[in-house]
Amino acid sequence: MDRRQLADFLRSRRERITPADVGLPAGPRRRTPGLRREEVAQLAFISTEYYTRLEQARGPRPSREVLSGLTRALRLSDVERDHLHHLAGAPPGPPPGPSREVRPSILALLHRLPQAAAIVLSATYEVLAWNDLAAALMEDFSALPRRDRNLVRRAFLGPRPEGRRPEGRRLYGVSDVDEFAASAVRNLRATAARYPDDPEVAGLIRELLDGSEEFARLWAAHDVCAAPTLCKTFRHPVVGPVSVNCDVLDISDRDQQVVIYTADPGTPSENALRLLSVVGTQRMDAPL
Repeated sequence: MDRRQLADFLRSRRERITPADVGLPAGPRRRTPGLRREEVAQLAFISTEYYTRLEQARGPRPSREVLSGLTRALRLSDVERDHLHHLAGAPPGPPPGPSREVRPSILALLHRLPQAAAIVLSATYEVLAWNDLAAALMEDFSALPRRDRNLVRRAFLGPRPEGRRPEGRRLYGVSDVDEFAASAVRNLRATAARYPDDPEVAGLIRELLDGSEEFARLWAAHDVCAAPTLCKTFRHPVVGPVSVNCDVLDISDRDQQVVIYTADPGTPSENALRLLSVVGTQRMDAPL
């Protein structure tokens, strides 16, 4: 344990966070940059005396529970979390769960692709971010609650408008829905191994096992290797079939993927995407 480096690191992280970042009032007499020590201690569920001793390089080695609390209180990134553990002499274990925070540069990238539909997926197939063309091609994800933005849940259990489960399985009319479902199970099993203590991952798997015999059958195979999907066809209710190339960019530090759908130049599918980029999520087939 490097007490001095740990103390300096904690102080530097504390001073960069404003009270507003963690939902605390600034107050009229605040002279300390960032948070006060007692505020960090409160957010980390430890005593102010103990946290003060850590910042003064006098504290005992913190437990993993204390380090988890400090990671949460100081809003550390995954890299900073690992650094904190190494300074404390406790090599980090796996992160508690898949990251749902998308880097601003990736969000900007999505919107710099006006002729491509692009989404960001978490390790559990939750759609975390999307551009306008992806919303037009697939669905207006902003109108959905978080649980309904999970593609593997939708593939096996279907959308549930007003709490009712429809017959059959629909996934935006994609041509490879069965292949996608099998691939998703393989990837989800690998995700479960990476995040064995995450309750959301475990809850999603239980829900799928209880609700889908097909998922249970594929899960029992214990396969973890999935072949990449190079192209697929969306059967859009307005513009008809849209055949696209499917390219995936891994964001390894967040355990996320950017999925980019593009149509070959000069094809009817390219024209369909151009039309969708204009009309967006408007329903052209809706009655007047």
